[in-house]
Amino acid sequence: MDFLAFDLGASGGKMFRGAYDGERLRLSPVYDFRNRMIQLGDSLYWDFLGIYQHMCMGIRKAAHEKPLHSFGVDSFNNDFSLISAQGDMLLPIRSYRDPRTERHRDAIYGQISPERLYSYTGNQIAPFNTFMQLAAMKEEGQGYLLDHAHRLLFLPDLIGYYLTGEQYTEYSVASETQMLDWHGRDWIPHLLDLLKLREDLFAPIIMPGTVVGPISQAFQRQHQVPSFSHVAVCEHDTASAFLSAPLRDNSAILSCGTWTIIGAENEQPVITSYGFEHNIANEGSLPGHHRISYNVMGLWLIQQLREDYALGGQPFEYEDIKAIALDAPAFQIVINPDDPAFYSPGGMAARIINGRLNPAGSADSYEPGALFRCVYECLALQYRWALEKIETLLGRRFDTISLIGGGSQDEVLCQFTADATNRPVIAGPVQASSVGNMLVQMLAHGEIGDIHQGREIVRQSFRLQEYFPSDTALWQEQYQRFLALVHAQEAVKG
Repeated sequence: MDFLAFDLGASGGKMFRGAYDGERLRLSPVYDFRNRMIQLGDSLYWDFLGIYQHMCMGIRKAAHEKPLHSFGVDSFNNDFSLISAQGDMLLPIRSYRDPRTERHRDAIYGQISPERLYSYTGNQIAPFNTFMQLAAMKEEGQGYLLDHAHRLLFLPDLIGYYLTGEQYTEYSVASETQMLDWHGRDWIPHLLDLLKLREDLFAPIIMPGTVVGPISQAFQRQHQVPSFSHVAVCEHDTASAFLSAPLRDNSAILSCGTWTIIGAENEQPVITSYGFEHNIANEGSLPGHHRISYNVMGLWLIQQLREDYALGGQPFEYEDIKAIALDAPAFQIVINPDDPAFYSPGGMAARIINGRLNPAGSADSYEPGALFRCVYECLALQYRWALEKIETLLGRRFDTISLIGGGSQDEVLCQFTADATNRPVIAGPVQASSVGNMLVQMLAHGEIGDIHQGREIVRQSFRLQEYFPSDTALWQEQYQRFLALVHAQEAVKG
């Protein structure tokens, strides 16, 4: 069987065909395009029409090369649009990095405290959650849009609707909204009441692995493609990525792309005061693969530094970045990658200088390699910090780290992660979200019996690289320096 996976990220979209021969899964690239936020005034949006057009072009290309059995889409989470009863899209999709939630943060938390909100779902307390976006709409006088819309559809579900005509909310996407009841797998009435939202504004929740249906006849006619089925995979890209991790016993998972999500699978949610104190997230997946995780700013920092230097006439390819980072002095600069100052785009070099330990000087006083190396080192140190907090919450110690996603092909990041955490790192697969996407399609069509079988297929199908810790005494010393910065910032916050 041939499966098509569409993996939509903040910086680009990729389509891969997967062919499973009963032993190995072989991926072949079909189509890719760049994705980015569009700033209009003070607001940040996604170009959904462009995304949809590119998706259609990729489907046509794949279907004309060879018939497809099924299709699945995974993407970043929390962002949505509204549709009318006739299926018209009523407003553009705001980016989760849009500043409106920060503008109304105090007003929202005046209605429900972060502690109370966390107690319902154990979701990360963050400005990008859907609850915060909806509350910000209400604060800005846009509640009438929600009152009169027929349905709210999250980005991957909106794509599924325009493919099949079916309206649904996939479970792993719903689990990120800060509004899902884990036990009833439905929306939390108190939070809907707080925002004065109708329950039927949201489409029915379906579990990953559900075959939504065939693509509509209208889509077939418009794009001249033969029929294939659409599967609701784990539509949150990190949920898909985690499923591809070729786990050893007692391994943590580190999914590294624009964001880094480090965590572990657990049978059930774990919602405690310790989890709230350290903002550890509960996130959904296939049954039995509930994720306990922590979000780190990730390669967003590298991407933004690269963009800064390109705008200033110094373009760097990623291979160049790794080389100049390794040539720079070690631990020249220490930052906390999760400093909120790094959340928004633009001016990242100056933000890093302003946010570092013992600030002095300007961005111009440091070579680019020093700033890139700073990001690599401090991401690795932050990974250790987050991993230790998750281990304390779960009462378990993880022997190895399965590092998956785009960051798994970055030798500097992988080695620094092994060094900082003092644990072996197994890197790969690179296209983790697409692989996990396909595993759920295979599960839906009976090609595999469970995700454990799927992970064995991953081990047999993709090149994995192992990294071992080195210079552990130096990294331990620098970890203490890093902790001093984190504690100082926490003290300032209050």
